[in-house]
Amino acid sequence: MKKVLIAGTAVAAAALLAACGSGQVGGSSSDTVQNNKQLTLIPGQQAEPFYISMQCGAEAEAKKLGYQINTSAPQKFDAAMQTEKVNALGSNPPAALLIAPTDDTAMLAPIQQVANRGTKIVQVDTALKDPSVAVSSISSNNTDGGKLAAQTLADLVGSKSGSVLVLDTIAGTSTTAQRAQGFTDELKNHPNLKSVGVQFTQNEPEQAAAKVTAALASTPDLIGIFATNLNTGEGAATGLRNSGKIGQVNLVGFDASPSEVDGLRKGEYQALIAQDPAMIGQQGVDQAVAALENKPVTKTLTAPLHSITKANMDANSQYFYKQNC
Repeated sequence: MKKVLIAGTAVAAAALLAACGSGQVGGSSSDTVQNNKQLTLIPGQQAEPFYISMQCGAEAEAKKLGYQINTSAPQKFDAAMQTEKVNALGSNPPAALLIAPTDDTAMLAPIQQVANRGTKIVQVDTALKDPSVAVSSISSNNTDGGKLAAQTLADLVGSKSGSVLVLDTIAGTSTTAQRAQGFTDELKNHPNLKSVGVQFTQNEPEQAAAKVTAALASTPDLIGIFATNLNTGEGAATGLRNSGKIGQVNLVGFDASPSEVDGLRKGEYQALIAQDPAMIGQQGVDQAVAALENKPVTKTLTAPLHSITKANMDANSQYFYKQNC
């Protein structure tokens, strides 16, 4: 795994060094909005450890900088539900909105309406196809994360040959689409591994489990599964468990939720690609406050990624996601 870990660290370092452009973009600011100290975070969904960890980082940084932040999360990763949360800001918008768009196209109009009232927009984790509404966007380099997952899987299987399934979430989700694409592209560099395509799970663990069960029946040489987020990973682990294939099919998951970390320790996962959501939340607040205080703003920032296996998990425990702050 040493080779993979070095590659992942280099990717993260290069991405952070590249994030050096600055500037301010967004709607016009009214004095009322510009001078208040209220920030709002609208993550992708409730009760998800990745977004809870992001919230923890954002809350700590807001307190440090003398701002207040309120979190309002939709029940599911759903554009209609998230639009309700954005629209609820109504006639009393915050000074800045940190948001993880649940659809890269459908969320543009409601976010633009908030920006038009003078609110500074910062994208955290996911992004719109048209990012011009945001003063800054902070996320992992998801394409490189997918490549790192493929490199990790190749290292795990060695010279063995077989088929590989990719489980994505919902079409139109920028982050997971990039992970799937990066994985698929890198897999071409490993001729012993053959992709059987990408299947969508609607971000539901039950659907991911069903997709895995079906793939095991139709693809006898299935040797690996890449799950692009924690819900698909948890569902994939369930599908393997129900089929008695734990440990026989290598499961590489994205993220490091408590259940995924427990699964890695038990051998249900063979590797996890962990993000740093607390850093994303922290940097989101930093960029929002910089925009509000007329300081230089960095348009694009990239958080590091980490390849974690059972062998190195204890040394990387700082990257495990939280269930509460």
